[in-house]
Order: sequence, then C-alpha cells, then structure tokens
Amino acid sequence: MRKAHSAGWNTTLSDRYSNWVEQELLPAVSQRYGVKFTSDPESRATMGGSSGAICAWTMAWFHPERYHKVLSYSGTFVNQASPEDPKTPRGGWEYHANLIPKTAKKPIRIWMEVGEKDLHFDDPESTWHNWPLANNRMAEVLKQKGYDYRYAFAMDAHHVDNAVVRQTLPAALEWLWRDYPR
Repeated sequence: MRKAHSAGWNTTLSDRYSNWVEQELLPAVSQRYGVKFTSDPESRATMGGSSGAICAWTMAWFHPERYHKVLSYSGTFVNQASPEDPKTPRGGWEYHANLIPKTAKKPIRIWMEVGEKDLHFDDPESTWHNWPLANNRMAEVLKQKGYDYRYAFAMDAHHVDNAVVRQTLPAALEWLWRDYPR
C-alpha cells in the first residue's frame, strides 16, 4: 500500500487521493479487519482539518458519486498546491474563485468552520494564503450556488482549534446526517 501522505496528494486538486482511498486503503481495511463499506454516497462522509479538510472536499468534488457529505475544519482553500498545476494555478483558492462558480452544483453537503485568527488571518488577499478569507469566500460561493452548507466562523479561534472542535463536532455530525434514515 502506498503512503497517503506523499507530497501534494491532499492539496492537489485531482482525484488521486480519492482513488487511493477507494482502490487501496478501504480494500486493505476490509481485508484486514473484516469491515464492509457501503458504496451509497448518501451513506458516506469524508472529513478533515486543515489540508485534510480540502482533501475531504476534493474527494467529494471529483467523485460525488462516492461522497455526498463533507466536514471541514480550517479548510486549506488557499494556495498550497505543490507542484503547481497550470489548470489550477492558485491551488485551493481556485475552488471559490473559479471552480464552484463555473461548475454545475454537485450533490454535496458541507459543514465547515474556520477560526477568526486562523493561519495567515492578517495576510492580504494577493497572497492567496489567508485561511479565514478563503473559508469566508467558500461559504459565500456555496451560498450563491445553492449548496446545502453550514458555516461556523469561530471568534478568537485558531487553526483547527481543539476547543472549537470539541464544542461543534457532535452538532456538525448531526447536521450532516440530519435526514439520513434511522
């Protein structure tokens, strides 16, 4: 099994990571532990914090037939891609700047959070590296496109702030799964 943490896998806007999860990781877990995974996208979620959060979104974005639910803490919707891809030169910034506005709405529900004092909170927009600004823009474009989303802007909170996660995770999971059959 390949390592999931190879450089760029979770910050590159492609289906590589999702394919690795589906083709290598989940089958290995199934074989080793006898766990069975559903293929119903309404029954599946992907989640993460920081680069794991954009990775979770990217998994659903490129494969909504696999995942309809995303949970994001301090999503790296900024320019972190390495190496740079000419199709998406600003990395995760491209989601709210171009990809979501210019693409038909996908069947994705997302709960997202960012801290007021998250990474690079005082950096200018021109750096494409301000986490609160990027997440604010994601929330706005999701709203404009009619996505089912919930956005928490945590005052005085920092990057993947543990106090915020402890306070919000149960309600976030309930919200994501609110209409799932019991």
